[in-house]
This record gives sequence, C-alpha cells and structure tokens, in this order.
Amino acid sequence: MKEKEKESVIKIADLSFAYPSRDAVFRKFNFNFFKGERIGLVGSNGSGKTTLFHLIMGLLNPSEGKIEIFGKERKIENDFVEVRERIGLVFQDPDDQLFSPTVAEDIAFGPLNLRKNHQETKKILKKTLEILGLSGFEDRITYNLSYGEKRLVSLATVWAMQPEILLLDEPTIWLDEETIERIVQILNSYSHLSYIIISHDKKFLKETTNCIYLMDNGKINRT
Repeated sequence: MKEKEKESVIKIADLSFAYPSRDAVFRKFNFNFFKGERIGLVGSNGSGKTTLFHLIMGLLNPSEGKIEIFGKERKIENDFVEVRERIGLVFQDPDDQLFSPTVAEDIAFGPLNLRKNHQETKKILKKTLEILGLSGFEDRITYNLSYGEKRLVSLATVWAMQPEILLLDEPTIWLDEETIERIVQILNSYSHLSYIIISHDKKFLKETTNCIYLMDNGKINRT
C-alpha cells in the first residue's frame, strides 16, 4: 500500500471515558483509522461502539486521552466544526437525525450549512434522492414516514454533505432485503469512500467492509 493511502485520519490515544454513575466504557483506549479503510465494528450492546462514534464527532468528551482527526488534536467544541463537515454520522435512531418538516428540507439542511448556494443544493438534493431511490419523496412529511424510510432519509441527509468519511450506526435495522442490497451497491460503487459501520448484520458487513473488528470490554481487536 502506498504511503498516501496509509494516511491516518482518526487517531485516538490512551482515551478514557465513563458515563455518569456507570463503569468506564474505555480505559486507555487506542484506535487508528486510515484513509481508504472500510471497516466493520461488532460487539455486544454496551461495548462502546456507538460511544466511540460520538467521541469522534465531539458529541461526548473523554476524561483522559487524545483525539486527533485530520492531523489536528480535537479538544473543545469549536475543534469539531470541521470534523462534522468532513465526517458524516448516521445515527442508530433516525428520529435523532431528522428534524425538518419535509424530506427535502432535511436533506438540504447539510449542503446549505456547508455554504452551498440554493442552485447547488437543489442539484445535490435531486442527485441524492436518485441515488438512494427516494425520488418523489421531496414533499413527504418526515414524521409520517415508515421506520425504514426514515433510515434511508437519514442516510440521505449525510450523503448530501458529500463527507470524506462515513460513520454508519446500524444502518440496516428494519430494512427489507431489497433496500439493504441497494445500500450495499451504493457503498461499493463509490470506491473513494472511507467508512466505519457498526452492525450486527454479518452478511452486510462482509459485503461492504474489508475487515471486521470486535469491541469488547473497552478494547478493539481484529476478528
């Protein structure tokens, strides 16, 4: 592998974290993620998978340790503004992601927040809907969607931001086989994408990732 392809984009060193009144999730946790990697994360509930994503995005703060992303240490809220523009997190629960009245408004929010003009945003919206098989959903009321439709729209809101890295938290829950296969095809057809997928769906991970890691007792190991 060439040196450029080995560029570390997420580096976590000696990180410790615990929720209030609970045992530590991580003690001296170390993790490196490199540009071009496509990895799966498996592990029991409570093993720290989702917590890791939230620490990377600055939604949680470690008690100790260092988080370095895109070559810069990230400590305070302002440090994570750039991270959230370049890394897209799809939450496990789509209701945590969707907040606008219509599908079009939810998907357009990201590009507009990235300072795209309305014409650019309109093009991105149209293309994103087509890619995810959501054409015609523009004016649908978000809270009236089925759970599976909400999951696709939540993915669309992140996809529209054209992130360099995707963090996907259980993206296939409650989706039918046809929709899961569509997501597999989308991920595999964009060779430039780097991503980490949390999933209990081993078949999905085998079809979309290059290696799978197990999280257990605050440690991470390749399976």
